[in-house]
Amino acid sequence: MVKEMRSDLNPFSLSKHNSVIIKFAVSFLLVGLAFRLLISGSFRFSSVVETSIPANEETKPESLMASLPAEEPASNDFEANKSQNSQSGKCDLFTGEWIPDPSGPFYTNQSCLQIEGHQNCMKNGRPDSGYLYWRWSPRGCSLPKFNPKKFLHLMRNKSWAFIGDSISRNHVQSLLCILSQVEQAVETYHDEEYRSKIWHFRTHNFTLSVIWTPFLIKADIFEDMNGVSSSEIQLHLDELDKKWTDQYRNFDYAIVAGGKWFLKTAIYHENNVVTGCHYCPGKNLTELGFDYAYRKAIQLVFNFITNPGHKTLAFLRTTTPDHFENGEWFSGGTCDRKVPFKEGEVNMTDVDTIMRNIELEEFAKAAALGPDKGVVLKLLDTTRLSLLRPDGHPGPYRQFQPFAEDKNAKVQNDCLHWCLPGPIDSWNDLVMEMIVNGGVYQ
Repeated sequence: MVKEMRSDLNPFSLSKHNSVIIKFAVSFLLVGLAFRLLISGSFRFSSVVETSIPANEETKPESLMASLPAEEPASNDFEANKSQNSQSGKCDLFTGEWIPDPSGPFYTNQSCLQIEGHQNCMKNGRPDSGYLYWRWSPRGCSLPKFNPKKFLHLMRNKSWAFIGDSISRNHVQSLLCILSQVEQAVETYHDEEYRSKIWHFRTHNFTLSVIWTPFLIKADIFEDMNGVSSSEIQLHLDELDKKWTDQYRNFDYAIVAGGKWFLKTAIYHENNVVTGCHYCPGKNLTELGFDYAYRKAIQLVFNFITNPGHKTLAFLRTTTPDHFENGEWFSGGTCDRKVPFKEGEVNMTDVDTIMRNIELEEFAKAAALGPDKGVVLKLLDTTRLSLLRPDGHPGPYRQFQPFAEDKNAKVQNDCLHWCLPGPIDSWNDLVMEMIVNGGVYQ
């Protein structure tokens, strides 16, 4: 536009007309630029609206697979995000809302082979796909999607462990699926029940582990893989589970988490003496409550990881809410919602509130002592943001094609674990931000 306007000007025109012509040209240029910006902005807005997928749209998994991105979006620039966040000051990464994400997740069940069967909602026949098109947006700062290239670069020659129950295994599978866009991990170990595993990223010499220890402390468990118990759990409240403590010095990073297993019937032991129980009618034992045991366990964990000899950067992930409605997992509870809750539409249960309060209180005590001992602790507070995602669970699709033979079949719902891809992928966005920016915006 500028060149065209200049070519229309006659360099030999009289000087008294120059100022008039120049003023007109500048005015025309500014009006034109303003109009162009207005038009381009409206086109960008329209494209977002047109490409977003309604949360209740019935989309077949086969057609969805072709539409999902295979690589990370170009906007995953964490260096740019640093400057954006530093301008806005501190913010709470864990307070915000779930916003529509037209780009969808990094991966599908076809591009990632690490998804456990019970969380493979697409393969198992879940008909809706709207739950895939949301991402977590903290209030007051930007949160880019996880950058797998950046993460693997940071983790070169390092090791990472996820320590906890099946939710930790759910989480590590999400991370593996995202990282598989850059490098496929090689499984180098699994236990007999395939609950604890180790993977190695050869190109980056990065080791990733998941250690199944549902109580974090020593426990004698008498359950089969289907959760059927033949006897009460025996919990030793003064002894950590060596399954993870014996390996802890080998890890550069660890995410530790517990919670839901403490709600099960258990007999409590301290100093080799039975001191009480949780939910054990007829045993003639003192009911101490799950909160008593959980606090003991979290205190033991923090006493251990803040040992001056441990240099592991440790995250405590807070308890995970479930979304069973009209019953519990064993009594016909379901989770049929198709869109996230908005803030204020749902409250935490009393149980989750008690657990999270214990975690926050004990973390605050340990974090105050950490710097003196040379230990870095971080709080991965995913409880409230996960509470807003009732749509992200497998529900009846924890099983393969549960309604193939009978559309009215009664099946057990899973309203605790998360579909993959799904909301749990945003947990890794938070982890990435906390590593890159050091948590200074929390």
